Amino acid sequence: MKRVVALLTITFFTLAWAQEDQLEIFSWWAGDEGPALEALIDLYEQQYPETEVINATVTGGAGVNARAVLKTRMLGGEPPDSFQVHAGQELIGTWVTADRMEDITFIFEEQGWMEAFPQGLIDLISTDEGIWSVPVNIHRSNVMWFVPSNLEEWGVEAPSSWQEFVDTTCPALQDAGVTPLVVGEPWTQVHLWESVALAELGADGWQSLWDGELAFDDPQVVQTFETFSNVMECANEDAAGLTWQQATDRVVNGQAAFNVMGDWAAGYMTTTLDLTPGEDFGWAASPGTDGTFMLLSDSFGLPVGAPHRENAVEWLTLVGSAEAQNVFNPLKGSISPRLDTEASLYNEYSQSALEDYRNDTLVGSLQHGVVAPETFMSEFPGVIQGLAGGGSPQAAAAAAQELANQVGIGD
Repeated sequence: MKRVVALLTITFFTLAWAQEDQLEIFSWWAGDEGPALEALIDLYEQQYPETEVINATVTGGAGVNARAVLKTRMLGGEPPDSFQVHAGQELIGTWVTADRMEDITFIFEEQGWMEAFPQGLIDLISTDEGIWSVPVNIHRSNVMWFVPSNLEEWGVEAPSSWQEFVDTTCPALQDAGVTPLVVGEPWTQVHLWESVALAELGADGWQSLWDGELAFDDPQVVQTFETFSNVMECANEDAAGLTWQQATDRVVNGQAAFNVMGDWAAGYMTTTLDLTPGEDFGWAASPGTDGTFMLLSDSFGLPVGAPHRENAVEWLTLVGSAEAQNVFNPLKGSISPRLDTEASLYNEYSQSALEDYRNDTLVGSLQHGVVAPETFMSEFPGVIQGLAGGGSPQAAAAAAQELANQVGIGD
């Protein structure tokens, strides 16, 4: 009997020790993004060799599959130690509101991050109760891509406003037999709409929309849907069947002149297609948004009840450090959120993005989880699809306002 008790005791302490020495990181980073995550994990393991890191990546669906698994685990009381999430309302409007996340302001204060990160970004990841995640990267949403030599051949330039695009650029390209703007599957059209709306509303108006101070059925916002409809008249008709990479390919191949996509497109063109920024492809702020940087950010948070909380705090402290972000971002094709990042680590495009990030007005992306809760994000593509399918701007605006009321935007 004593031997059984002894074995049970040894087993208990062995399991307890194993549990103490683990760190489970949950994300959707695989494929092209996997090496960047592995670089972070390698750095953590160098600093904490006694800890076993469990890479719990869930692949597929650009994070949709991972978020579904995460929801099951969070609601089931089995959170990972830390998980990837888009910084902003995707986390705040879902898990912070449900009291499932820890305030990590103490890490920012201990590490001096209140000065390392720009105030505009800290505002987007905070509420009155605290700061909720550590940003590890920054992508820009409002970028228009093109091939400079093609534009020269067709006799056009990147437009400075959507009105110029619709009135002048689009007809000139159509006369030349070129698709003026290529768009892809539904989420990429929401991505386009947010750039159109930013141009129409400006940075303050855009933020007012998500603060509930500006209604979707306000004439200013109705105009964003009107302009979007006009822009879509210049786009390809087979959008639903194209991924964002295929849409980018059409610009590169000279089948289309422009594409509005986040700057992961630069990573695709540089890394996968082996093109040179500034020579083989060019970029500009999407029409009417020069001086404004619409961002999205991947971040990691600390769930309430994390099984290995201290290890998770060590992970968060690491991923927010300059050392980790300088390793991660050049591999990921993004830039560091920190203001003390070394620009020489990046290529020509990313250096320009870094410069704009440090000087432009920062606003958050809708499509990529910064300004609206997940419940709004999941339904809003239906509004855009209704508009793209021939619906009226007024009907789209009314539907969006109804959705905003349902999810409590501005409450």
